[in-house]
Parts: sequence; C-alpha cells; structure tokens
Amino acid sequence: METILKASLAGGTRRNRERTVRVRNPITREILEAVRSRGLDSGGISMLPGEGCRPDATAWAVLALTAARFDSRDDGLIESSRSRLAAGQQKDGRISISASNPEAFWPTPLAVLAWGGSPEHAAAQSRAVNFLLSISGKHWDKVSDSPLAHDTSLRGWSWTEETHSWVEPTSMALLALKATGHGNHERVTEGVRMLLDRQLPSGGWNYGNTFVYGRELHPQPDMTGAALTALVGLVQEKQLKRSLEYLKERVSRLHTPRSLGWAVLGLGAWQSRPKNSDGWIMDCVKRQERYGTYDTTLLSLLLLAWMADQGFAFLHPADKGKL
Repeated sequence: METILKASLAGGTRRNRERTVRVRNPITREILEAVRSRGLDSGGISMLPGEGCRPDATAWAVLALTAARFDSRDDGLIESSRSRLAAGQQKDGRISISASNPEAFWPTPLAVLAWGGSPEHAAAQSRAVNFLLSISGKHWDKVSDSPLAHDTSLRGWSWTEETHSWVEPTSMALLALKATGHGNHERVTEGVRMLLDRQLPSGGWNYGNTFVYGRELHPQPDMTGAALTALVGLVQEKQLKRSLEYLKERVSRLHTPRSLGWAVLGLGAWQSRPKNSDGWIMDCVKRQERYGTYDTTLLSLLLLAWMADQGFAFLHPADKGKL
C-alpha cells in the first residue's frame, strides 16, 4: 500500500510539473488571449470576434479557461460566463442554442460541465442534469428489413427534440452525468449500450451509423475520440480495443483542430496520449496564420487537449479511472 501511495504521489507531482510547463507555454497564452478577447460586456463569449453570445462557445470557453487556470486572472470571466449560461436556462433545465430554437437543446451537457465546481450555479446545474435524465432521442423497435444495422430501440441523446440519438450528443451527456455523480443511473447504462452498439466492427465511430444496406460505414476520428472520452470508467478497455487501435494509427495524420483535439483527448482518457501530441497541437494552432482564426469551440478543444493527459479527468474527479 505504501509503495502504491508513493507512486501515486510521484505521478501527481509529475503531472503538476507538466501542467505548469504547458500553462506557461506561448501556445497556451495565444489561445487564452484569443478566447479572452471574445468575452462580452453583457456576459458570455462569442464564437468569433464581433459576434454575439453563443451558449456552446461560452461553455467550451469556460472549460478551456478552467483547464489552463494558473492564477485568478480569468475567474471573473469564468463566473460571468457561467452566470450568462444560467440566465439563458429554461424552466425545464435545458440550455438551447438560442431563444428562437428551444428544441435545439444540445448545449445542455456542455453547460453542466461548465458549471462544475461552482456553488453559485449548483441549482442551475441540478436542473440541467434532471433535464438530461428525463429525455432521450426518438427510438423505435428494430425491424428485420431495416436498412440500418444498429439497434434503433436503444436510447441515447439527440441534438434536438424528436430526432434519433447520435454519438456526439450522447457522449457529451454521458460526460456531464458522470461528472455530476450519475454514472450508475439507468439512463447512463443505456447510453453506454447505445454507444457500444454504434461502435463499428472494424473500430471507431462515426456520427452514429454502422451499416447501411449491408455496407459498413467509415469511422471518424472526432466522433471516435468523443466516444472514447465518454466511456472511461463505464466499460472495460478490451471492449474498445479496435477503436483505440484505429485512433492510434490515425492520429498522426490529423491536421484539423476538431479531429486532432478529440483524438488526443480520447487517447489520453485511456492513458494512451501520443508522445508527439504537443507538437501536433502547436502545428495546428499555427495553421491559423494560413487558414484564418479558429472559432471559440475549436480553440477551446485544442487547449483542453493541450492541457489534459487523462481526457476530462483533470476537470472533474468523478471522470477518473477505468474498469
């Protein structure tokens, strides 16, 4: 026991040193300055410079600012952004993409994560969690002549009301529910079954289909990374062996912020963060000089991947560990 404790403390010290080095890196400062510049006087954060508040951009920015927090400099922006999210919450707990599109509630799990660790927003977080536990995508019994191979009866989460469950919104809902201590809830259990059912036989995930008219579809690195990040602590690693192998083989050839960011997070969540990740992320950030500035979601995702070596575990202790 003493040996295990010493090893754990040593590992924690090493990770703290690595985190300090990353926080002080110019790449971190560049991303943070871009995100900070999009903070609005009215609260919240815009997706791109000059635009209005977006709840998804605001929540992602809070996560990124929290991940890279080294002192109290960003505390005000983090808290005002959390409050802006709470101000936009509807009575049933959902956070919609806009007031004119209440049915598009997919930012809700992002808000749950953004409110993590904030006593002032615990009530708003609880309402959002209850909303997630009360809803699901649109489902139906699988029929023998269906062109779709996946089990259409398994409930996950959807982007909007009255639509089928897909991989990304289900992954985000699982992350939010795990982070708030609901990892054993029956909705989480079924959401895990849904993701495993949508895992491609050859490895990885796409948006949520496996076979269509008998033909296996291709995996996507971003969806694979999101699903792997969500499933930590909920399934055994052997159940994801082919997906991990797919992403390990693919990650060195990823150059876009969304695919690279999720791939690094997904592999890191399973203790498989590639050694060259920092260099790839730095190169990706520098590509803005050629292709233009990334939106807040992409910058935040890259910063999360840059700071994290264990997926989302550094933000929410309940997300740590695996079976």
